[in-house]
Amino acid sequence: MMLVMNNKELTRRWFEEVWNKRRVAAIEELSHPSAVVFGLADGGKPMGIDHFLPFYTRFTETFPDIRIIVDEVLEEGDKTVARLHAVGTHTGGAMGVPPTGRRVNISGIIITRWKDGKIIEAWNEFDAWGMMQQISGPVAMKVKQ
Repeated sequence: MMLVMNNKELTRRWFEEVWNKRRVAAIEELSHPSAVVFGLADGGKPMGIDHFLPFYTRFTETFPDIRIIVDEVLEEGDKTVARLHAVGTHTGGAMGVPPTGRRVNISGIIITRWKDGKIIEAWNEFDAWGMMQQISGPVAMKVKQ
């Protein structure tokens, strides 16, 4: 007998299996082949699930101990909204910044649309600026007058 999960459970499973357990096979298991992902590529350009894997690889190489903590999941129709934070150590340089050994705590909100138990669309918003500040240390900014 196959256990059917609701979309909230599937959302939690995505972060646990894919990110925390590093089970790459779960990406295909939980993603529709024509899924579209927003917010992870340069300029927020949409990408297919086949382009998600290189992003995932770079991110987990940059923060090999990254752990995603799902703080809350809301469900409305075929969509879920996950409020989460990620903690990890910057020990890899795969994202273009030499390793600093600094710990990061990054917040994010992910909206996911599900179809037949698989991700069909996802919108990712996370505090990339805050992450870069934590990696780089204090940043001096000049304001034009």
